[in-house]
Amino acid sequence: MPTIELTKDNFNDTLSQNDFVLIDFWASWCGPCRQFAPVYEQASEKHGDLLFAKVDTEDQQELAASFDIQSIPTLMVVRDEIVIYAQPGALPQESLEDLIRQARELDMDEVRKEIAKQQSGAEGPAAE
Repeated sequence: MPTIELTKDNFNDTLSQNDFVLIDFWASWCGPCRQFAPVYEQASEKHGDLLFAKVDTEDQQELAASFDIQSIPTLMVVRDEIVIYAQPGALPQESLEDLIRQARELDMDEVRKEIAKQQSGAEGPAAE
């Protein structure tokens, strides 16, 4: 599946309609972004069952700001509309493949339980 361009207009629909989305926040003037682009594209060709998307931070400043993107490239992984990874920096191919493998293996039921536990803990005293 080819990489798609995300905008503020299609962002929420894209994430709600896809279980597993990788998002590259980038800009055309950014050297590390240009270095990471072929690695990201190669991964998108290899993992056709996942949605690979890009956000041009120059064109979509509002969207980048809503995720507090301070440094580019920033890679974000979203599963079941939950951000499970968001880190700046261009990854080498091996690291990107390892990240995808780990994200695939993540038990999202456990992630949701942990989020619920953290949210309930923030609202009152810890039960421990």
